[in-house]
Amino acid sequence: MSTRRPDHVHIREVGPRDGFQNEPERIATDDKIRLINALGRAGFKRIEVASFVRPDVIPQLSDGVQVLDRIDVPDDVSLMVLVPNSKGLDNALKVRHRFHEVAIFVSASETHNKKNVNRTVDETMADNDVMVGRIKAEGLNCAAVIATSFGCPYEGKIDLKRVLDLAERFAEAGATEVGFGDTTGMANPAYAGEFFTAALERLPGVEVTAHFHNTRGQGLANAFAALEAGCASFESSFGELGGCPVPAGSTGNIATEDLVSMFHEMGVATGLSLPAIIEAAREAQSVLGRTLTSHSIIAGPVTWPSSIA
Repeated sequence: MSTRRPDHVHIREVGPRDGFQNEPERIATDDKIRLINALGRAGFKRIEVASFVRPDVIPQLSDGVQVLDRIDVPDDVSLMVLVPNSKGLDNALKVRHRFHEVAIFVSASETHNKKNVNRTVDETMADNDVMVGRIKAEGLNCAAVIATSFGCPYEGKIDLKRVLDLAERFAEAGATEVGFGDTTGMANPAYAGEFFTAALERLPGVEVTAHFHNTRGQGLANAFAALEAGCASFESSFGELGGCPVPAGSTGNIATEDLVSMFHEMGVATGLSLPAIIEAAREAQSVLGRTLTSHSIIAGPVTWPSSIA
């Protein structure tokens, strides 16, 4: 076993935000609440539940305040919301009592950032610097996310130093967590291992989080490489929901149930109930009315036959 491999990891479930926002058909608020409540009962201590973006940009998440008001999860579950800019933070803080963490973001790729939020990276980071201070002043945890950390469909490979410089700037501003997103599934296991080795060395005292997509079927392999490098914080989405619409037809984030299954079989603790996550993913499949791409939905947990005396 790798001497760097953690024996316990934290997993944030991002399906209710990152997953739902990519669904073309409107999901009823009651269904969202029911699914989030099911995830809360599966043992998650961290769930990303809403985004304060303009309703005309992402109509699917326009009921975020209703969801926050009505979900019923255990008191020890930390709820996260995503904000794209200071205006979004203004709106989020109107219901500040309903969540515990705020995620802010930037793309490492100049082109992707411009297409995503219509700002340069410098403009986005200037706003992020202000937001980190405001978030901390509210007594909330601030998690920073760097999209296209492993590659960009417009610019190609992103220089590792550029990504880590952005991460360090977030940390210096006061972010307690930095997540690295494989936005369009361009990472590979060899580079993922190299990347997280460097990130963990560069960011002492900061929670370093891996967020991989399964666009090209390498999501779990990349997560394994990050784990072997010492990464103990991951994000994933039940049912393999979400992801990026580029390239067309691509699958979403790593399926939480597949990630948990792999970790458990390796002896890495998550504190999560795999059967409960699978059941929630199957319920999401029923709500959406289509077959989801998670393997564990079909196969279920690994069951080992009892030894014969």
